[in-house]
Amino acid sequence: MWIPRKYESTIQTLTNQFPALVITGARQVGKTSLVRRVFPDFDYVTLDLPATAAMAEESPEAFLKEFKEPLIIDEVQYAPSLLRHLKVAIDNDKRPGKFILTGSQNFLLMQGVSESLAGRCAVMNMLNLSLSEYRQTEPDYSYTDFLLRGGFPELYARPDLDSHFWYSGYLSTYLERDVRNILNVGSLRDFDRFLRAVAIRTGQLLSYSSLARDVGIAPNTAKKWISVLQSSNQIYLLEPYHRNLGKRLVKAPKLYMTDTGLAAFLMGFETWEAIARHPVVDALWETHVLMQVVKHFAALGRNIPLWFWRTAHGDEVDLLIEHEGQFIAVETKFSEQPDQKSLKGIHALIKTYGPDCLSAGYIACRTSRKFPLKPGIHAIPGSAISSFL
Repeated sequence: MWIPRKYESTIQTLTNQFPALVITGARQVGKTSLVRRVFPDFDYVTLDLPATAAMAEESPEAFLKEFKEPLIIDEVQYAPSLLRHLKVAIDNDKRPGKFILTGSQNFLLMQGVSESLAGRCAVMNMLNLSLSEYRQTEPDYSYTDFLLRGGFPELYARPDLDSHFWYSGYLSTYLERDVRNILNVGSLRDFDRFLRAVAIRTGQLLSYSSLARDVGIAPNTAKKWISVLQSSNQIYLLEPYHRNLGKRLVKAPKLYMTDTGLAAFLMGFETWEAIARHPVVDALWETHVLMQVVKHFAALGRNIPLWFWRTAHGDEVDLLIEHEGQFIAVETKFSEQPDQKSLKGIHALIKTYGPDCLSAGYIACRTSRKFPLKPGIHAIPGSAISSFL
């Protein structure tokens, strides 16, 4: 079963404008399926096969002669030398739509792209399914089921799949193939414990020292491993907002797992009922809402500044979406009927920056419909937040 993605029109537009399009993203988010469906007439090759990758790396000119343009090259990070030859091919013929390159190891791939294809390609980061995308196929699909099952397309294309066993296999593949290729991890068991410690902290301020202490590793190791999780799109770091740019840099970001299904698996949950009874439900709901926003803008190819806001006095707004000098302020609440106390953070934001700082205020909760709480501030269905942006 094919699930339409919001990315489709974006990648068509970019391919019509640039000689090359680079699509990055975690494994299994649907990069290959998407580009092969949108561009069925393009020639295709994957470097996931060691022999093919070796040919592309050692004999790039001969490799490129084996295929016709336009060409999709999957997992291109396995042949970094190939990028220099793609640069030559593009410089000799700058027509748009020559190459589409995909890769699941963002750090390794973008290092090569910045060195060889700067100014010659568009780059798009692809995330897995949002609930709004899947509801185009299944309009009544429950947010509770989605939060537990996560957003990996294969779990919806094949509903019979046991998500617990799927995530177990995904985790093994990720650890073995991506982590070993990027890091010299002495103990995969340590990294596995690190992943679980990260999942437990979704929706919280990132503290390297606390994370390192709990896992039993050095803080510098924790920083290195966090950077790998971020570059491979397993986590999202939301930076703090402050009008003083210097102060933004010294404050800790908030950490979010990009997929609530993987987060729930790493925490050991197998049912929604178990999550709903646990204090972590608020953090998972916040993670779910934030990632619907992140996925919405990623699919449009737009780099919209996203922040959270927190004061020394404890006032906080979970998400600020910055646009043309104003904010959309979003508070997440795992309730169906938020009360006036839910507005405390937004009120503090307005008091600090003035009434003109806000273009809209939302309490993203479990309501089924939008309703006003105060002028300019509404309660909205958190799972459908993208329709209000």
